[in-house]
Amino acid sequence: MGLDVHARSVVACAIDTVTGELTRSRLTPQQADVLDWLGRLPGPVAVAYEAGPTGFGLARALSAARVRCEVLAPSRLQRPAAERVKTDARDALHLGVIVIPEGVGAVKGGISAGC
Repeated sequence: MGLDVHARSVVACAIDTVTGELTRSRLTPQQADVLDWLGRLPGPVAVAYEAGPTGFGLARALSAARVRCEVLAPSRLQRPAAERVKTDARDALHLGVIVIPEGVGAVKGGISAGC
């Protein structure tokens, strides 16, 4: 699952690895809202989001809930060349696709990669 995290909203995109079904939602940035949405998805769940000014609080909350989380360095993410329009939904989908194979460019800062 990919999260495009901002101070005022979180765009979430979950990918069912069995069926390929996409589930998208716009959430509040409250950790409880994100965890509630994750709890309604079929498990196991893995999450990725870009490191940024929102910090590692969400990663810590996900770790405490036993959700695998990768906080990725934006400089390590390669965007498809044909993708000229950047949107929150596309960013969330891109991060969701990246988190399926483990450990792509995780930040090793305030929390261990692969929390």
